[in-house]
Amino acid sequence: MSGRECAYEAVRRDGVLRVRRPGTEWLSSGWNGGRWTSDCAYNLSVPDGWGQRDLGTYIVGRLDRAGVGVRERDCGDGRFGESEEKANSDGGDARRRRLPGPALLTGVDIDDARGARCGSVTAYATAGISNPAALPMDPSGGSLPARESAAELDSTVTTEENPDADASTDADSSEPGTGTVNVIVGTTRELAPGALTNLLAVAAEAKTATLLAETGFPGTTTDAVVVGHDPAGRRAEFSGSATAVGAATRACVREAVRASLRAHYRDAEFGLPSSVEAAAYGVSTEVEATVFRPATGAGVDADPERPASPDDGA
Repeated sequence: MSGRECAYEAVRRDGVLRVRRPGTEWLSSGWNGGRWTSDCAYNLSVPDGWGQRDLGTYIVGRLDRAGVGVRERDCGDGRFGESEEKANSDGGDARRRRLPGPALLTGVDIDDARGARCGSVTAYATAGISNPAALPMDPSGGSLPARESAAELDSTVTTEENPDADASTDADSSEPGTGTVNVIVGTTRELAPGALTNLLAVAAEAKTATLLAETGFPGTTTDAVVVGHDPAGRRAEFSGSATAVGAATRACVREAVRASLRAHYRDAEFGLPSSVEAAAYGVSTEVEATVFRPATGAGVDADPERPASPDDGA
């Protein structure tokens, strides 16, 4: 393949995976996520005992040192990755505006990254499961986590090779914690706005199905997904599992995640945990939500069957 029909190319260097296709529009669920227009997306492996608060500065420095960052201008025509949300904000952080594209963080060695191609789609994954997040269908009951934001977390993030450091077990954390399953997906098709959003859900679903089959867990506490499309490609209005783009994404994510898992654990001194209790870190969502029936009829202010929530902000 050549020209704009080339798949999303990637290079590994100094703990950084760079995925590149000129003019890509991305949607990221990771730190500083949302919609981006940039030529590159990144996955960075953090070192043992890693602890950072200023993630923007850290990421930019890592990319520059690896020779794939802003100074090298390797991401095309200089449209360096200011997210749309940050670009439209008067208070946008200058360090974040320097980012050349969406970036994910992981405790998994980038040497264990694997890619897969099918049809118009290319996917890359890094996968480690030392911090599994289980969702039992018969929960024992419990409470919500006390911590709600990255600002409340311990500053040190561990990797599987350094389990003695403090680790985050907050599923909403922007920091990678131990393990982590990160996926970057790109299609050479142009996707309608809703189809790009749906593709993120399709990729996350494929990741979950693969992890359940391979590990028994639906994910970890810190997983993230980035999806991208080519605005100059042939347009697709939909990206569901029955479409060519959706089916190719499911296949690519499955193969990439499985291959990365096997590479990660092949010769490692640590292995897949058999349960949350056996894992170095992990969570099981035992809290039960309250089920209610939606209101019917016009002008109904409240459903009498709906109990008051003790914490509407949860």
